[in-house]
Amino acid sequence: MKLGTLFTIAAGCGLFFTSCNNSAPANNSASSTDSVKNTPPPPVALSMVSASPEFPEAALAISSVKAEKVGKDSAKVSFVFGVKNYELKMQTPDKDGKGCNNSKDGQHIHFILDNKPYKALYEPKNDITLPNDGKEHYLLAFLSRSYHESIKSKGAAIVYHFKIDEKGNLKKMEEPKTPMVFYSRPKGDYIGKDTTNLLLDFYVWNCTLAPDSFKVKVEIANNDKPNQKLTTTLDKWESHFIQNLGTGKSKVTLTLIDKDGKPVDGPETTASREFNLAAQEPIKN
Repeated sequence: MKLGTLFTIAAGCGLFFTSCNNSAPANNSASSTDSVKNTPPPPVALSMVSASPEFPEAALAISSVKAEKVGKDSAKVSFVFGVKNYELKMQTPDKDGKGCNNSKDGQHIHFILDNKPYKALYEPKNDITLPNDGKEHYLLAFLSRSYHESIKSKGAAIVYHFKIDEKGNLKKMEEPKTPMVFYSRPKGDYIGKDTTNLLLDFYVWNCTLAPDSFKVKVEIANNDKPNQKLTTTLDKWESHFIQNLGTGKSKVTLTLIDKDGKPVDGPETTASREFNLAAQEPIKN
């Protein structure tokens, strides 16, 4: 009887200690999980893009442009570009170490009409259809590295000002003289490792950015995470990486401002773009 009693007590104690030992890790795990959940994400930041290969002799020009009326209310406009000292479709030499999205099709032309999302041209030509309503249009085209960073040297870009009249004829307008900023990147969808470094790249025209001159105000926001945002002002024309933006739908707005911090009047002085970031496919819009 005494042995049985002792065995029962020992078994009971063993169960008690086992229960205590099992409960402790569960509580620690819950505490650790709560701590992770309550840890805020790192703030959105801009970092400089490492030095990229220069193409000082690269040149882009419009070889020809013509319009042809199609249907009753529109025209097909055909652009042909001349490219010198720059090879389209080639991979930019430092693309493997850049750490950002890279085009598998290589170097190309960014074709930006009226500050809308660009079209990448791997052949030096492009056809577009426009209404023949007399509206003025501003085209910026520039040479791009394979990872979409613009070539900023003189002669590597062109701005073309035109309109299509009611008969479908193209009329070239005078070259713009006012300061402009054109939005390029980020754009589209980014998945996985491509969400780490988002290239922030734009093109300024008829102005120089400087501390005592024109600047570009940059507003970055994750629409799905209200606390993930950044507003800053850039006084140098340089490319940057956006980091720590997180997944979801995001938006960047660029505004050209004067030395007093006031928005510049005139065409193509502000632009916004929404884009998607996801850890993996499918992307939820």
